[in-house]
Amino acid sequence: MNLMNDQATSSRRLEGGQAAGMVEAAAYGPAELSRNLRQLQQYYPCLEMRSIGRSVLGKKLWAVTFGRGSRAIHVNAACHANEWITSLLLMRFLEDLGQAYTQGGKLRGTSVKELYEEVTLWAVPMVNPDGVELVVDGLQEHHPYYEQLLQWNYGSAQFRRWKANARGVDLNDQFPAHWEEECRRRGTEGPGPRDYPGESPLSEPEAQSLAALTRTIPFELVVALHTQGQEIYWNYRDCEPPEAESLARRLGNVSGYKPVKLTGSDAGYKDWFIQQFRKPGFTVEAGYGVNPLSLSRFEEIYDEVQALLVEVLRCHRGDNMV
Repeated sequence: MNLMNDQATSSRRLEGGQAAGMVEAAAYGPAELSRNLRQLQQYYPCLEMRSIGRSVLGKKLWAVTFGRGSRAIHVNAACHANEWITSLLLMRFLEDLGQAYTQGGKLRGTSVKELYEEVTLWAVPMVNPDGVELVVDGLQEHHPYYEQLLQWNYGSAQFRRWKANARGVDLNDQFPAHWEEECRRRGTEGPGPRDYPGESPLSEPEAQSLAALTRTIPFELVVALHTQGQEIYWNYRDCEPPEAESLARRLGNVSGYKPVKLTGSDAGYKDWFIQQFRKPGFTVEAGYGVNPLSLSRFEEIYDEVQALLVEVLRCHRGDNMV
């Protein structure tokens, strides 16, 4: 799907006219995402863009695909609004993939052209654009949910710690994996900044779109990027396949993150994927600190995440690059 407009991009260039440094470490909302998607589409034809649905407020939910291999892998980011840095991390990774493929180069010692032939990556860099916009740009008076959002946010116009979508629903509590039990555990009666699972599973268009994509494409493995904690959650109620723990250790070896067998959590995207398809699914809690994470450590966090995502793309191979 074409995202281009007639205005030339203003990104820096490498020799030969190739773009460089388009995805910059700065506050990252839907406007920045749209600009970067246009730029990546222009300079890296190996990256293809398509809409998989719309948010509550009608923003397109974009997927970026890379590769033509038989093994389909999915990575998503910014399900939680105040974790918008994960969108930036995933978009930087897509830029690195595009650049390395175009130049015939490698990432972490792995040929990107070989990965292109072996796998197909489906990346959804911003699952919750309405929520991210609230966190990054603040609540504007013309917002269609202005009064409700103020009420749901306990009268505060400060939305830095908002996790939910525009209707005050936590999108990572929206999936039909023991959803009722998660509702009882959360004990959140209505919309708010976090932890409200909604009126029913998949009541929100963002969760519906992600579930529909996952039912349509036979993903072999999925990763949900979150922050924070430097941990990898790899299990769900003993529904995970036998190889899940060893794969989590591989991802931990290259990133420095700790694989954790999680209990007492339901209704997340990873939970639903594992329960529904009995394939490996991972929630990666990138970085360490208080959400939203500071951009001052972005390059350090990206180094960890880049290593992890390259290993995700090559995990069908038997060798583990540490």
